[in-house]
Amino acid sequence: MDFGNLQKITNGKRKYAITPYIPGGFITTDNLQKIVDVVKKFNGVIKITSGQRILITNLEKEDLEKIWKELGMEPAVKSQNSVKNVEMCPAGFCKRSKYNTISTGMKLLNKYKWKDMPCRTKIGVAGCRNACGSVYSKDVGVIADKTGFIVTVGGSAGHNPRMADIIAKDLTEKQALKLVDNIFIYYKKHAEDGEKLGFFIDRIGLDNFYKEVSKSM
Repeated sequence: MDFGNLQKITNGKRKYAITPYIPGGFITTDNLQKIVDVVKKFNGVIKITSGQRILITNLEKEDLEKIWKELGMEPAVKSQNSVKNVEMCPAGFCKRSKYNTISTGMKLLNKYKWKDMPCRTKIGVAGCRNACGSVYSKDVGVIADKTGFIVTVGGSAGHNPRMADIIAKDLTEKQALKLVDNIFIYYKKHAEDGEKLGFFIDRIGLDNFYKEVSKSM
């Protein structure tokens, strides 16, 4: 697969885009240089996305396979209904951070990247209650505070926006990660195909949802 997305058709001419996998928005200088070199060679255009990724657009479909080979990187998204990304703030480098949640985010990313879900799913992680990275618009959020971790669910910034609900506070990191595991297990087992987590919660009720996902906490 070329993992390219059709971007625009102008006078019958099709242009495509790709999005390399960049864990948490942190990229090495070597990979950044590869992207620059490829963009120059194939007359691409770089767009920094809201999802802490780099979109390379204005590409020809016949070039996509060669581009991926030269990049030596994996695609950010491999299937539509999956965990699309884990967005995280630069907690370990920020004076406001209450906990270095970069490690928390990477734990979630390494466990859930590309995992199939009933619908496209995003995770947000933040080191303080400022929740940089729009955590409250993510399907699942983990936020560090002075007294422990907060877990949020059901956010969406798409066609039908929904503010996330806070379902737990004052957790340890271990407890927060366990709760996220429970959320995804229950969501995958009971949600309908194509049903966003927030809409699933609205359908069954927030209290009932929390009761189910907190059983083994």
